Amino acid sequence: MSGWKRAGVCLAAVAVVAGAAGCDDGDGGGKKRKKADGSPVSRVLSQSEIAKAVKAAFTTTSEAKSAKVRMTITAPAGTQGGGTTQISGVQGWDPAVMDVTVTGSALTEGDPGGPSQVRMKMLDNAMYMDMGASMAAETGGKRWMKMDFEAAAEASGDAEMQKRMTAGLENMNQDPAEQLALLLQSPNLKHVGAEKVGGAQTEHYKGTLTFAEMIAANKAADLVPEKDRKAAIAGAEKAGIKGYDTEIWVNEDHFPVRMAIGMKMTEGTVRIAATYSDFGTAATVEAPPAKDTFDLFEMIKNMKPSDLSGGTGSTG
Repeated sequence: MSGWKRAGVCLAAVAVVAGAAGCDDGDGGGKKRKKADGSPVSRVLSQSEIAKAVKAAFTTTSEAKSAKVRMTITAPAGTQGGGTTQISGVQGWDPAVMDVTVTGSALTEGDPGGPSQVRMKMLDNAMYMDMGASMAAETGGKRWMKMDFEAAAEASGDAEMQKRMTAGLENMNQDPAEQLALLLQSPNLKHVGAEKVGGAQTEHYKGTLTFAEMIAANKAADLVPEKDRKAAIAGAEKAGIKGYDTEIWVNEDHFPVRMAIGMKMTEGTVRIAATYSDFGTAATVEAPPAKDTFDLFEMIKNMKPSDLSGGTGSTG
C-alpha cells in the first residue's frame, strides 16, 4: 500500500474518531446487581436525584481532566468507517489532547492491504498520524503527517471555514464530561438502576436527544453558522436519523466508567461502547519530532496543478 493511499485510510479513521462523540443505541452490557430473589438492590432515583447525581459526575469528570479510554465502534457496511474499529489510549481535556491507537476491520474495508493499526495524536489544535514506512519512503523519511486545521482555516481567510474547523476540533475530542453535559439536556433522563461493571458497583443512567436537541446542547455547534446548523439538522432528518441514545454507568467515586452512545441510521445502527479508567492520570502527549513530520496542508498548498491532478498517483 502506498503512503498516500494509507493517508486516505487514516483520514477515514479520523472521521471515525470524530464521529465517536455522538453515536450508540445503548447496548452497554452492564450487569444488574440483584438480590437473591432476583430483584434489583437499589431503588430507582427521583428526577431531582438523577439530575444531582449526573451533575456530580460531570463536575468530578471535568476536574479529572484526563483518563485512559478503550472504545469499540461498530458501523454498518456502506457507511464511512463501516466495520469494527477499536480505539485505545489516553485522552485529556482542558487542554484537549489525545494519544490513541486505532485498529480494526474499518481500516482495511475495501482494501485488504490497508494498515492493521494507526497511531494518532492530537495536541495544540493539530492532529498527527503515523503513516508508516511507506509514507516515509515518499517524503524523505517523514512518517508522521500533521494536520493543523486551525492554521489552514486562518490561512484561507474564510471566517466561516475557521468556525467550522474549530467546531470540528471540538467534536474530534469530545470528552466524557461533555457527554455527561449533553445527557443532562435529555428531556427523558432516567435512572435504570444499580449494576456491576468490571466487578465495580455503578449506577446506570440513560437518556435520548433528538438531533436538533443535540445540536442545541453541543457547545461546539455554537461555532457553526446558523444556516449550516439548520442544514445539518435537515440532512439528519433526510437520512432518517431519529436521535441519539446515551447510557452511562457511574461508579461510587462519581466517574463514568462506561458509556454507550448510539445513532440509528437508514443503513443501520452505529454503536459505540467506551470504558474509562485511571481518571486524573496525567495525559502527557508530545508532538512527533519535526524531522519526522510533514504538514499535509502545507504540502497541498505548495503542490503544482499537475501534482493535484494525479502526480501522486504514480507512487502507488
